[in-house]
Amino acid sequence: MIDSSRHKSIVTLFISLFVVFCLLFPSVTVAEEAAVIENIKLANTRDDLLTYFDVKKAFTERINQAVLNGIPTTFSFYISLYKTGESWFDKKISNIQIKSTLKYNPLKKEFSVLRAWKNEKAVITPSFEKAKSLMTEIDNLNIIPLSRLVKGDKYQLRIKAKLDKVTLPLSLHTVFFFVSFWDFETNWYLINFTY
Repeated sequence: MIDSSRHKSIVTLFISLFVVFCLLFPSVTVAEEAAVIENIKLANTRDDLLTYFDVKKAFTERINQAVLNGIPTTFSFYISLYKTGESWFDKKISNIQIKSTLKYNPLKKEFSVLRAWKNEKAVITPSFEKAKSLMTEIDNLNIIPLSRLVKGDKYQLRIKAKLDKVTLPLSLHTVFFFVSFWDFETNWYLINFTY
């Protein structure tokens, strides 16, 4: 049986540690607004189904801080197309993962955004706002050839965005201890449509 005074001192110690932890790491106790996907649109060319969307609230203060400290930041986007309505289970007919990577060069004071999915060279800009916009706006993304869709059938587009985990050299782990607190992942966003 634990002595009553000893039990009180253990409880007091835990409460004190919790208060200190909350003071040192306020972002853990107060959640920032979650990133969301907005402005989802579907369009088509003569041959392909395309999508457009934006990720809002992706850049928190901690992510901004990390980027400006030279930590490369990569967002991954997951886009899946399902055929629905035929049975209990939806049938996945297209599955795409794309990435956008942002790097800051403090010597040149410029940002580099690589969107490999667009088959283009990295876009260089001195504007952090422009770089953030390039990272979070997906446009003209080819989902599937229209020849694979059936007129009158029902489909569902599912979209999700996530900040990739950063792996730092061991010597930097103590300097950038906050890195583990700046990841995000959106919910899945669904769009139902009939072709």
